[in-house]
Amino acid sequence: QWYQRRVLKAVVSTQSTGGRMTDDRITQRLAPKDQTLQEAYDVPANFLEIDVCNPETHGIANKRYTDYEVRLKTNLPIFRVQECSVRRRYSDFEWLRSELEKESKIIVPTLPGKALKRLLPFRGDDGIFEEEFIEDRRQGIESFINKIAGHPLAQNEKCLHMFLTEPMIDKNYVPGKVRTH
Repeated sequence: QWYQRRVLKAVVSTQSTGGRMTDDRITQRLAPKDQTLQEAYDVPANFLEIDVCNPETHGIANKRYTDYEVRLKTNLPIFRVQECSVRRRYSDFEWLRSELEKESKIIVPTLPGKALKRLLPFRGDDGIFEEEFIEDRRQGIESFINKIAGHPLAQNEKCLHMFLTEPMIDKNYVPGKVRTH
């Protein structure tokens, strides 16, 4: 009832003033909480940072591949480590995406494309090993992993935890949810 009276009062007030709201209580702002310098520059209550960096190309001829360092920094209790670093290939990101599509209830974002044209022989450049392509892919997979890891439902998936924290991905793992203690 209180709400209905409040809305009715606002409608009447608006009609009598030609459409402008006049009741100060309706547009009143909340008083901002004073913040100390320490609070402003302190570590946030909850944070999750994932960087994809330091691409390295390995191998020769048709056995070449590029992998990326994936760095995790967090204080979220769902993760059992607060900092770690692993190396991942593009195919590992494809595996993670596939696992999340099968096991989770989230809409999984897309990865940057496979760049099939860059794999064709007799090109005048290095194809998928060109610095510009590697940087574009790095940015795309960094965006992908941050969207995934930032999703509360994805944060419970074992495959995500393994991807971010284990040096080797066990593709025979048993899918499921991570339990916090």
